[in-house]
This record gives sequence, structure tokens and C-alpha cells, in this order.
Amino acid sequence: MPPEESTVVNDYDLLADTYTRWSDTEIQNAYYERPAVLALAGDVTGRRILDAGCGAGPLTVALRDRGAEVSGFDLSSGMLEIARERLGPDVDLRVADVAEPLPYADNAFDDVVASLVLHYLEDWGPTLGEFHRILKPGGRLIVVVDHPFAIHLLQRQAGQQTDYSATYEWTETWEIDGRTMPMSFWNRPVHAMTDAFTAAGFRIAVLSEPKPVPEAEKLFPEDYRMLCVSPSCLFFVLQAE
Repeated sequence: MPPEESTVVNDYDLLADTYTRWSDTEIQNAYYERPAVLALAGDVTGRRILDAGCGAGPLTVALRDRGAEVSGFDLSSGMLEIARERLGPDVDLRVADVAEPLPYADNAFDDVVASLVLHYLEDWGPTLGEFHRILKPGGRLIVVVDHPFAIHLLQRQAGQQTDYSATYEWTETWEIDGRTMPMSFWNRPVHAMTDAFTAAGFRIAVLSEPKPVPEAEKLFPEDYRMLCVSPSCLFFVLQAE
């Protein structure tokens, strides 16, 4: 039987269970993105942290286990249902859209983490402005994005005539549990990212291109070697001025 097709773009409600199992165990999230975010966050004991686009909550759980007071939001109610099972009823988890005004007070958080979230947005300005509003003065925004040159290079190798200097939308089809569905993202050059951060009132404190944690080498030897020489993400620590 051919795969069942879905026409809903970025349908994480449909993906929730399968995507959660995948991200809990595969190299990109479990051994690369999340460990790097936690390393950049450092000692979070007693800090109030918002996990923006928290999904099923694996990073939220890790931050809480390290002593942070955590909150989170996501657009997908299906992903949040899994996050609530993991975190319990006492953690503030909300359905919210990162592209819209956020349901939090001014100066509410010491840190905001936005990991693999901004690539869904064409215009970062309003969202970064909201992050700045809800952060305390001097608070940190930790951002993870797809490495723009990695995306551009893969697309050029596939025969697409992409322009690295442009901000452009790109789509691909995911096949999950016998279903196919369209996924849509925005790619932009590094200078467009840094310009957006500065315009929103942030200072770049750290720009990082880490390697996966060493434990990944035995589990995913080929992917590990590739990520060590060709990073797939950029990591920023920004400070609200």
C-alpha cells in the first residue's frame, strides 16, 4: 500500500508520538542539540527558564532536573500532552504560537531557550521582540538554528538553485508511520540572523558550532563523523540589553 498522504504543513499533532520517540534517541537531538544547549546554559539552579517551542519536553525535563524553574509552550497540543505526562501537573505548559504575542508578563524569565524553533518563521523581528520583553534585564536567550550553509549546500547538491544570501522558504516531505506530510522551513544567512538579534536589543555573547557528545560515536559512527566535520546547527547565547 502507498503511504497515506497528509496535506497539513508541519503537522506535529500527527507526528507527536513518532517524532518524540525519534528525538529521544537519535543523534541530532539526543546527542548533539540538547547536550550542547545544556552545556551553554551551565548552572541553571534557581533560574526561571522558558522553553519556547518545547515540543514533548525533553529539554524542559533536563533543565528542571538541573534545578531550574521551568515553563514551556508549543503550538502542538499533541506534543504538549506528552510533555505534561513527563513533567506533571505543576509545570506551566501552554499552547501558544511563537509568531504571536506571548502570554507571559514583562521581565518574567532569567532565560529563554528557543531550540530549532525560529526556522519556522519568515520574520524573526516580532518574536525576538517578545523574547526580549519577557526576559529580565541581562537575561539570556539561547537559540539553536539549522546551520544555513549546511541547508544551502545540501540543496545545491540536490540541483536546486538556492542563493545563500537570500532568506527563502524551503519544503520537504517527511514519511512517518506510513504517512507522508509536507514540512516547511525558512533559511537565512548568518548576517541576517545577527542583524535581527541586534535590532531586537540582544548582544551576541556566544556563537558555537559544537560536536556531538563522545557517546554518540559508537551508536552512530557515520553520523558522528559527519557532524564532527560538517555541523548541522548554529548555537547562540544572546544577552538582553
